[in-house]
Amino acid sequence: MKVAYVFTTDMASTFKLNTMILPQLEAGNHGAEVIGMMFFDDNIHTLRSGDPFGERLAKVAKEQGILLMACDQCAVRRGLADGDFEQCGSGHVKPKGLVEGVHVGCFPQLYAALSGASDVQVISL
Repeated sequence: MKVAYVFTTDMASTFKLNTMILPQLEAGNHGAEVIGMMFFDDNIHTLRSGDPFGERLAKVAKEQGILLMACDQCAVRRGLADGDFEQCGSGHVKPKGLVEGVHVGCFPQLYAALSGASDVQVISL
């Protein structure tokens, strides 16, 4: 089974990702093929450069081919992307201060990035 996670609720990345999903991915026993993760609101703080969980996640994502994407508007609001609100959703906002390999975008960029995968279950946490 292929899954894509969308982290939307408060502390979803702090608790569910960092204490459950990430250790399972590192151990190779998660039970599903994770193809992408989208981060909203304060969940994007896990992706900051230098964050221990973010660095571990970036390593796993690179090894396993997992898309990591932060909401562009959320990143701009938190100083973690270069761009302005009028550019959000266009693909022109650029990440800054985030771990290696993280993209920023909105739903159009997420859909395009995942368009090659079939039979994907999207799980919102």
